[in-house]
This record gives sequence, C-alpha cells and structure tokens, in this order.
Amino acid sequence: MGGHVPTQWAEVLVAFLQGYLLLGLVFALAFVTRGVAKVDPAAQGGSTWGFRLLILPASVALWPLLAWRWLRRAGPTTESNAHRDAARSRS
Repeated sequence: MGGHVPTQWAEVLVAFLQGYLLLGLVFALAFVTRGVAKVDPAAQGGSTWGFRLLILPASVALWPLLAWRWLRRAGPTTESNAHRDAARSRS
C-alpha cells in the first residue's frame, strides 16, 4: 500500500464530486433565474444577467447552503457586533 490512496477510493471521490457539481449546476440555473431575488432583497429590483452570470460559479459550489436559505426564505444575514447591537438597542 505504501500510503497511496487505493484506486477505488479515488473513483468514489471523483464520482461524488461529479454528482455534487451536477446537482449544483442544476440548482444554480434555477437559483440565478428565480431564487436569488428570494434570498437577497437587493437583487429583487432587476438584477442584470451579468450579475447572475457572475454568481453562477459560486451558486454551483455553495448550492447546499443557498438551497437551505432559499427553502427557509431567509434573507441576507445581519452582522452582529457590539456597535450594531448598541445601535439596535437605542432604536
């Protein structure tokens, strides 16, 4: 063996990555056409096709996270730090 990864494990890894990327591509095509406006309110008012093309690769790579946010209808995350918390408490 000598520390080499068996060929079967490499084949399983490649098959997993292919499946992940294929699912990601299918998801990303739906996400950039419909879902991005649900997850990011700033994209609702008419994000351009250039913007959608720009976020396509990241949508393929991060599809599980984006799918979760889209299904939950969660908007953008809000930063939480001492300054923002203090500002919110004064409002």
